[in-house]
Amino acid sequence: MTFREKICIWLFDKSKIPYAKYFKQDKAKWSYTRASLLLYPKSSLGYAIGNFLDSNDFEMIPKLERHDAYHVITGIGIEVADEIALQFFFLGNGKKSFYLFGVVIIGLFLIPENYFKYFAAYYRGQNAAPLYHLNVEESLSDDLHSIQTQIFPSILSFQLIS
Repeated sequence: MTFREKICIWLFDKSKIPYAKYFKQDKAKWSYTRASLLLYPKSSLGYAIGNFLDSNDFEMIPKLERHDAYHVITGIGIEVADEIALQFFFLGNGKKSFYLFGVVIIGLFLIPENYFKYFAAYYRGQNAAPLYHLNVEESLSDDLHSIQTQIFPSILSFQLIS
């Protein structure tokens, strides 16, 4: 891992708790754990999130639970460049927030060698149905593939970013 990636990780870690506390005040934290999510049917979004958390040894961050669901739905990974690409996806998808713009600008500045990955994610977001409007908590029992088909209507636009 490069020094620049370590700076990004440090910035992500330092920003997520204040972001959740001050900018997500209207959001209630979920009452689910990764173990309870794994009780959903194997084809469901809830199970896929639980499996994602379990495989990566993650716990959900209160008030930021949807973030992990976005990784699962989009297939975008969890490396530093992937986290930045996820924000580019949302920028292309129409979401606008101070946090998103901060990650996009810092990501381009600190890790510019992933420029093509970022703009592929942006383009993919432009061609997808608005994902950030999805009520993830209400969709936990829904079939993951059906959700992905609604978000990414064209099979060509649902290629995973590697």
